[in-house]
Amino acid sequence: MSDIIQLLPDSVANQIAAGEVVQRPASAVKELVENAIDAGADKIQLILKDAGKSLLQVIDNGCGMSVTDARMCFERHATSKIKKAEDLFAIRTMGFRGEAMASIAAIAHVELRTRRHEDELGTCIVIEGSEVVSQEACSANTGTSISVKNLFYNIPARR
Repeated sequence: MSDIIQLLPDSVANQIAAGEVVQRPASAVKELVENAIDAGADKIQLILKDAGKSLLQVIDNGCGMSVTDARMCFERHATSKIKKAEDLFAIRTMGFRGEAMASIAAIAHVELRTRRHEDELGTCIVIEGSEVVSQEACSANTGTSISVKNLFYNIPARR
């Protein structure tokens, strides 16, 4: 009998993980609003269409992200909150696992626009089903705007 256990492709593993982090649109809203709070935002705007399934957008006036951080935030287990195991006992923020953005990007069409106060230009990244479609410099307000469209478009059981 031949071996039958195989590693899943990253795209499939990301979709499965996304189902654990994002069970419904409210889960995505929670994760994105927590990110805005952690970024120091004191103004957060939420826009929803079709109860968040066709559009879910969170706009904040937080600290924004560098070009590198904007790209890294979509990687699984990428976080600014912990560097070593001991840090888990001193977390003072809402989110820390580094799974939310990767999970959302795995099951939706996402556009992130972000700019730090000290930067002249911002960064715009478009991701569809974990695949980066584009990344470019753009005009952006200080803070971050994340548009999530077609949530669960590639997960038939959640549509």
